[in-house]
Amino acid sequence: MAEISEIFGSMVFGDSAMREKLPKDIYRALKKTIRNGKSLDPEIAGAVANAMKSWAIEKGATHYTHWFQPMTGITAEKHDSFITPTSDGGIILEFSGKELVKGEPDASSFPSGGLRATFEARGYTAWDPTSYAFIKDGVLCIPTAFCSYNGQALDKKTPLLRSMEALNKQALRILRLFGNQEVTNVISTVGPEQEYFLIDTELFNKRKDLFFTGRTLFGAKPPKGQELSDHYFGSIKTRVAEFMRDLDVELWKIGILAKTEHNEVAPSQHELAPIFTTTNIATDHNQLTMEIMKKVAKRHGLTCLLHEKPFAGVNGSGKHNNWSLCTDDGENLLEPGSSPEENAQFLLFLCSVIKAVDEHQDLLRISVASAGNDHRLGGHEAPPAIMSMFLGDELTAILDAIMKGVPYDKSDAGQIAVGVHVLPRLPRDNTDRNRTSPFAFTGNKFEFRMLGSSDSIACTNYILNTIVADSLMEFADQLEQAKDFNKELQALVKNTLNAHKRIIFNGDGYTEEWAQEAERRGLLNLKTTVDALPYYIRPENIALFERHGIFHAPEIYSRYEILMENYCKVLNIEGLTMLDMAKKDIFPAVSAYSGALSKNALAKKELSSSISCESEIALIEKLSKLSSCLMKSADELENALMCAAECGDIRATAEYYRDQVIPRMQELRAVGDQIEVNLGEEYLPYPTYGQLLFSVS
Repeated sequence: MAEISEIFGSMVFGDSAMREKLPKDIYRALKKTIRNGKSLDPEIAGAVANAMKSWAIEKGATHYTHWFQPMTGITAEKHDSFITPTSDGGIILEFSGKELVKGEPDASSFPSGGLRATFEARGYTAWDPTSYAFIKDGVLCIPTAFCSYNGQALDKKTPLLRSMEALNKQALRILRLFGNQEVTNVISTVGPEQEYFLIDTELFNKRKDLFFTGRTLFGAKPPKGQELSDHYFGSIKTRVAEFMRDLDVELWKIGILAKTEHNEVAPSQHELAPIFTTTNIATDHNQLTMEIMKKVAKRHGLTCLLHEKPFAGVNGSGKHNNWSLCTDDGENLLEPGSSPEENAQFLLFLCSVIKAVDEHQDLLRISVASAGNDHRLGGHEAPPAIMSMFLGDELTAILDAIMKGVPYDKSDAGQIAVGVHVLPRLPRDNTDRNRTSPFAFTGNKFEFRMLGSSDSIACTNYILNTIVADSLMEFADQLEQAKDFNKELQALVKNTLNAHKRIIFNGDGYTEEWAQEAERRGLLNLKTTVDALPYYIRPENIALFERHGIFHAPEIYSRYEILMENYCKVLNIEGLTMLDMAKKDIFPAVSAYSGALSKNALAKKELSSSISCESEIALIEKLSKLSSCLMKSADELENALMCAAECGDIRATAEYYRDQVIPRMQELRAVGDQIEVNLGEEYLPYPTYGQLLFSVS
């Protein structure tokens, strides 16, 4: 294998490639455009496009595409070749600045939530120059935003870019108040930890539920699961290690900073963690990571499962979102400092996050809402659906001292007065000691742990960016009018902490006692997607997004409709798949096995009346009852699915799926799983959990 340094970024039109291929003046102009977030001059765009084309062709590319992230959960691309016909019947290879900057894919079949009529096919993709172009499968991929004819966002990237601008604007106001005139840009950064399962493809292909839905809809508990805790950080199996090596190479080629990989808690479950980068690039990279995981797995005869809960009874998969704020000169704004002015600045930014999380619990819950993730949250394997923040004992004690106006009782700490006395430097290993917390401070960043493994991180991060920007705006409005900055600052920090201390909780989030305590504190407990999504279109949330230019009201309503509709469609597909498996796989298997048992019993009686057939008869009777229950439950589920279409509006339909369809699915599964444990092995209609979870060597 080539040196990592040679591999890394070799398929990216990044800074080094731009310096090499672009004239110096064009390179400087492009970098200035990227840095300032301005529109690209058409002449510069033409020069960049020509250089990008030449570089891509040298790398073996024959086509280009505007690579975007519609509201489907996956990425989208339309490939166009570089060829242009000539008058003499030949071709030349061309790629213009116009083609680089803007594309017009057919938008008619992408979810819009009512933003445009089906017959209006036009959609536009616009180049995001802050995210480098790259080559994938011989195609030059240009990261883009995706919008309608009227400029309304049809994707996940557009609001993310808008939120980064909003956060930068408000954070700079705060830094100017602290006398920092040098910083020109504040950037949110993210490092998403990606969890996933690997199973044998041959077994995957024998499971209709995995094929159609990404999770097992039937499956009895195997003799062994994760109870021995022998998989977490355990020795990585040979096939998995080979997959990980290939995956690293593919990710490194396109500049993804794949860093840490290990076995997770559940059998056949693993994790990949990258080094953090800017939020928009991290979002692009995570989408690519999930796509490439699936492709590389196939090379090894494996299938990568990204569903949040592919197997009942073992841990599901999440995606921890490690979020922080950094300046363009390298300062982490969530890093506790050791000087008074640094302490004050840190505490103010910390307060902005505390205030944001408390005031906007609903939006953060919405940012992780999906039918798949509902199976994880609150299941003693992931954070509860109740939003809270973990700050660690020492930082919490310091904040308590500030709220009470009393000295912090550590020997090297004086009276806590923001900007006057020193906040002790916090050891990083003193922060994160609570895996049950949804939102934990981890030294110089916050780890948001509620995200599902298949989710795009875009929604979570544009909401995080927006709500923190709103807090900072309110702080800046107040402090810019202050006659005595230090006095006003101290009062602001103290008052903010006192107003929002309910959101801070360092205990066990899995206990029923915490659920009761959270209710007493007035914290939301939005257990399901259907409970959470209506908060999206509350007037105060619409006003929040409009205030910072993230969305107009129609864009918010469209996302609400899309997410509700997706929830219903997912459950409908799962319900139909269960019916198919129950009627075409499980019921025939029961009949065949019962028939074989009956033949054996009759043969015994024919041989000798003294031979007991009690065991066969008892099992046949048991299977007969279970078979009847199976078909009865299947009929009830089928009727429930048919009635769902008559519910009316999308909210009523989603509530019906939650309240009527899911219970019928659970009942059908319970019967199917009971049948599975009573069938002879050769009659099992699909691979068992034991085979799926332990077959990869």
